Amino acid sequence: MKVALLSGGVGGARFARGLIEAAGAPNVTVVGNVGDDLEVLGMSVSPDLDSILYALAGLNDEERGWGRADETWRAMETVSALGGEDWFRLGDRDLGLHLVRTQAVRAGDPLSAVTARLARALGIEAAILPATDDRLRTWIDTPAGSFPFQEWFVARRHQDEVGGVRFDGDALPAPGVIEAIESADAILIAPSNPYVSIWPILAVSGIRTALAARRVPAVAVSPLVGGRAVKGPADRMLARMAGGTTPEHVAGCYSGLIDALVVDEADPSGPVAVRRIVTQTLMTDLAASRRLAETALEAAA
Repeated sequence: MKVALLSGGVGGARFARGLIEAAGAPNVTVVGNVGDDLEVLGMSVSPDLDSILYALAGLNDEERGWGRADETWRAMETVSALGGEDWFRLGDRDLGLHLVRTQAVRAGDPLSAVTARLARALGIEAAILPATDDRLRTWIDTPAGSFPFQEWFVARRHQDEVGGVRFDGDALPAPGVIEAIESADAILIAPSNPYVSIWPILAVSGIRTALAARRVPAVAVSPLVGGRAVKGPADRMLARMAGGTTPEHVAGCYSGLIDALVVDEADPSGPVAVRRIVTQTLMTDLAASRRLAETALEAAA
C-alpha cells in the first residue's frame, strides 16, 4: 500500500516513524510543513522537516521532544555571551545540518532537493518532501498583535491567545507532492496541530484541491487525548477557534478532506461528521507509534 502522510510537529514525526515501521519505508511519502521555517543567525532552519529527519534516522531526542539526542550547546553559549540572538536554541549537532542546508539553498538548490540529499545521507529510505520549495510563513494573530509562528511559539512561549492563523507567501507544491497524493492508496494526516502544522500544507496551491478530489480514503489522527493536547497549544487553539475540543471539533478542521478520524479512548463521545475510530493514541514509544499507524492504515483499507 502506497501512503501519503501530511505531517508537522513532534507528534507528526513520531507518527511518521511508526508508519514506516508498519507500511515499509519504500511505500511512504511524508509531506512536511514548512510554515514554521525561519532564519536563525543567518541559517535556514526547517524545524518540522528536521523533526521528521531526526525521527526517521533514529537521532531525535525522545525525552526533550525536539532536536537531536546527545546534544551539546557550546555554540549557543558563545552566542549568548557575545550578545547574539539566542531565543531560538540550536544545539551543536543540529547546527551542522543547518549549515549544510543553508549553503545548498544559497547556491540555488530547491529545498526539496536539499531535503532528499539530507535524508539519503542519514540513511532514510522513505521519501520526505517539503510541502513547497517556495517561501511560506505562518503568522499568528493575537490580541497582543501578529507574530511569525516561531516568535509566538518559542519567544513568547505561545501564551498569547490565538484569534486567527494566516499564511504569507504565494507557494506552489514542491515536485512530487501532488503526484504522491494522487497516486497513494491511502492518505493519512498525522496527529499534528491542525491550525499550525497541517493547514500550512493545505495552504499551498493545489494541495487542498488534490486532497478534496481524492479517490482513496483519507484518515486523520486526532492530536488530542481526552480533549487535551499531549504537548503544545492545540487544545487551546481548538477551544478558542473551533469552539471546543471534541472529536467533532477536530474533524471540522478537515471538513471535506477526510473520511475517518482516529481518536483516543479517553476522548468524549458524541456525533462526528466522519467515521470515528477509537484506540489508544498516546505514542509512548516506537511500538505504540506503530500500533497507532496500523490502526490508521486499517481504517483506510
